[in-house]
Amino acid sequence: MGGQAVTTPVHAYTGGCQCGAVRFSVTRLGRPSICHCRMCQKAFGGFFGPLVTAHNARWTRGEPKWFQSSNAARRAFCGDCGTPLAYETRFGLELAIGAFDDPTVAAPVIQVNLTDRLPFFHDLTALPERTDAPDEWRDFLAGIHSNQHPDHDTDDWPPRGGSNG
Repeated sequence: MGGQAVTTPVHAYTGGCQCGAVRFSVTRLGRPSICHCRMCQKAFGGFFGPLVTAHNARWTRGEPKWFQSSNAARRAFCGDCGTPLAYETRFGLELAIGAFDDPTVAAPVIQVNLTDRLPFFHDLTALPERTDAPDEWRDFLAGIHSNQHPDHDTDDWPPRGGSNG
């Protein structure tokens, strides 16, 4: 190739917070998991913390705020909207699966810290599903305009002109 270096584009997985103030990119993912520990439950405000090991991750817009959640771990979140973004220990960085633009790239393959798993967790998929919605609810949903950052990188945010896509 005439002495010129050839670079192969590296596929990057991207994501970020709800408001778009903090964005990330990562080129290699490790093991996706759901963690049932009480700290993850509180950090995510949910029944578990969905996380994936991230190699070669970098913040591409803004910087998260960090909370030292224990003597061994710290957690990253957006200081503007509060979205949980990451968990870090001496073993490395893990990113919140739900913060990815395409969360399906990191389908969990293992559950960890089972001693804190909530007793009703196994029954969740057996709950009744509501497939119909009252007219009032459909009207309410139809009138919503999302202010969340779209599921792709943008040159700037918030967009000029009031469109968020």
